[in-house]
Amino acid sequence: MAAYVIVDLDVKDPGALESYRREVPATVAKYGGRFIVRGGAFEVLEGDWTPKRVVVLEFPTMDALKRWYRSNDYKPLLTERQRHSRANLIAVDGV
Repeated sequence: MAAYVIVDLDVKDPGALESYRREVPATVAKYGGRFIVRGGAFEVLEGDWTPKRVVVLEFPTMDALKRWYRSNDYKPLLTERQRHSRANLIAVDGV
């Protein structure tokens, strides 16, 4: 069953995340993932959620998703992202 990472990302220093943006897609692909949404335009239709930048990743399984997120491939990039942004991030099973 597919699994998804859904992120609401507030980037504090866009220039500092250029290498993250370049390098993260290869780590996602290595674990079978792909970007579904990567910061496109959005419109809030209900509620009071006001995301800054929305990112959605799809992985073939929750196990693959967690292996990517906890991997040595992603760890230095995660540290870099966390240093220059704030995020709300969830992992969710698909149907």
